[in-house]
Amino acid sequence: MTDAENVRLRAYDPDRDPRDLWDLKRGFELGLGTGTGDDDKRATYEAKLTEEYGERYLDWVFWCTKHDPRCVTVAAVEPDRTTADGANAEEGNADQANEDRTSEAETPALAGYVFVLPQQLAMIWDAAVLNEIYVRPEYRGTQIADDLMDAAVEFAADQDLPLDRLVLDVDRENDRAAAFYERHGFEHWGEMVARKLE
Repeated sequence: MTDAENVRLRAYDPDRDPRDLWDLKRGFELGLGTGTGDDDKRATYEAKLTEEYGERYLDWVFWCTKHDPRCVTVAAVEPDRTTADGANAEEGNADQANEDRTSEAETPALAGYVFVLPQQLAMIWDAAVLNEIYVRPEYRGTQIADDLMDAAVEFAADQDLPLDRLVLDVDRENDRAAAFYERHGFEHWGEMVARKLE
């Protein structure tokens, strides 16, 4: 497990975050395909994660954040600027500073994200919609997922909605996610059904 002390929540930045958000989105999708189904489901999720799909997804995120920048909140990993002896890396020698930059490059820029649809799309369910929440495996078990959920609930509560609810679609086979949502006060409210389009 990774220490989450150097992680802070902030709004998604469309200039610096797209590549890292796409990496997280891929993790989210692959987790759905791998953790909640058989080989066919995993293959279906993997197959859709093309470069074209990634561009369309990032365009969608850009459109949503233009309507409300708060709809995507990221957990940004801030580099640790201290050396082993507690001194600031910039005050140390050049070799130590270069070594610190190398280790920073190996650290992901984003530990996770939450995506709540902007109010303009609330009419889909007449409620706020939690589109996605994801935390990198190495950051799970920290406070990050809880902090992201708190940000989602706070943003949803600020929306002017016909129904005073935050809704999401969760795979009933995903026990870990179901327990997380239950801990945050979510209850079953209807059930989504789907059919394949031929």
